[in-house]
Amino acid sequence: MTERSTDKALSKDAPRRFQALLDLANPTRFLSLSSTILPWLSALTVLLLLAGLYMVWFAPEDYQQGLTVKIMFIHVPFAWLSMMCYTVMTIAALGTLVWRHPLADVSAKAAAPLGAMFTALALVTGSLWGKPMWGTWWVWDARLTSVFILFLMYLGIIALTRAMDDQAKSARAAAVLTLVGFINIPIIKFSVDWWNTLHQPASVLRMEGPAMPPSMLYPLLVMALAMTMLFFTLHLMAMRNEIFSRRIAAMRKIAARNAERENRKPAGEAA
Repeated sequence: MTERSTDKALSKDAPRRFQALLDLANPTRFLSLSSTILPWLSALTVLLLLAGLYMVWFAPEDYQQGLTVKIMFIHVPFAWLSMMCYTVMTIAALGTLVWRHPLADVSAKAAAPLGAMFTALALVTGSLWGKPMWGTWWVWDARLTSVFILFLMYLGIIALTRAMDDQAKSARAAAVLTLVGFINIPIIKFSVDWWNTLHQPASVLRMEGPAMPPSMLYPLLVMALAMTMLFFTLHLMAMRNEIFSRRIAAMRKIAARNAERENRKPAGEAA
């Protein structure tokens, strides 16, 4: 096949690939696809969680922190998910404002409570880990304060999406707030590098390589992957619930309008 014929074949396939993406944006198609994926994704999540907990159980103690270091294996994944979830919401916000994707608002609305939950768990486990290490449950340093602000951002977005009856207006308002709040994500990530804080610097993603031994690194990576799969599983389930709830609300509105029309009919016409 010549280069020109190859280009023609690719150009013919491009509309098909674009149409396939549009088909995936259809809520009905999404429900069908997610119902197929969810059992496999749930099974993978359970297997990874079991493997991660098994590896954490046999992970060595730290020579300074002792057993309390094992809080790291759930605290770090929770902190990672708190930022990843907001990044997913930011992409969904762009989909709402720029591309008018039918499922973008559904994705953002479904992700916000999950992000708030993981952020709260990161704050709680961080306090449990910080008490024996720092001698206090909380300090207003840059990392902890910026994560707390992230938690408040999640709560604000959740409140905003439920404050308006007009779904389109609430989706746009929440998308704008999400995009503005994304500035906090790099602040959280680099706060320990920019300011002098009690929080320890990055130990895994470093230019020099991980700063922890493989006996601790591998369980942490497995737990992070397991928690990430848990997020995507819960996110798909929440998106399905949101689609169903919107369909039920739309059906109730239609039924209410039909009932109102029937009540307005004259007695003779109704007979």
